[in-house]
Amino acid sequence: MALSPIPGGSTVDAVLDQLQSEVSGGTWRVGDRIPAELDLAARLGVSRPAVREAIRALSHVGVLEVRRGDGTYVRSSADPRPLFRDMARATARDVFEVQLAYDVQAARLAARRRTEQDIEHLEELLRVRDETKEAEAFGEADARFHLRIAEATRNPVLIESCRFFKDRLRDSMRAIRLDEQVPEAGPEAHRAVLDAVIARDAEAAARAAAAVVEPTLAVVTALVERDEAAARDRGAGR
Repeated sequence: MALSPIPGGSTVDAVLDQLQSEVSGGTWRVGDRIPAELDLAARLGVSRPAVREAIRALSHVGVLEVRRGDGTYVRSSADPRPLFRDMARATARDVFEVQLAYDVQAARLAARRRTEQDIEHLEELLRVRDETKEAEAFGEADARFHLRIAEATRNPVLIESCRFFKDRLRDSMRAIRLDEQVPEAGPEAHRAVLDAVIARDAEAAARAAAAVVEPTLAVVTALVERDEAAARDRGAGR
């Protein structure tokens, strides 16, 4: 099939759907180099960042491979869109359960491997997070801080996994900021993570990272279970 302009602006999901259709339909075969980002953006009528995010998502799941200085190639004809749809339906509890696993290990490894440059970046990101009030910007600032901790691990698998997860975390943190029922770990809890990373205390960093996520996860879990119970009761009353 031919790429066609996407109506209504540059949505990443719509771009991803068209790129995947080119692969699934056989227009782009395994081993082929796909058009450059600039070309794709022009043909789809979207922004280049939207194309880049769609390519990144397909790279994370092994459909595409970005070769620096060479281009992007098709690695697999598998269709990951059902996986993406499942992720889109994930609850806040699902997101925070995964965040807990990622953040604890990331903090532990970052404490062992961080550089002075990492610390400089983290200090600035934490400052921005602490000063941000608007929900959308806060979600982005929080996700950037947690991703930068992961980047300090120098573990490419963990880093890419966290990048793939970043959007869901950002959306969840934005919702938390708007929902007064759910506690959000404040500056002191995040400061404790960074202080342990600075001190190169791996286990203290892991404990501090868990302390950031666990209170929120506990409340989110209770709210999800309450809603599930209410749904079951409604179903039983039919």
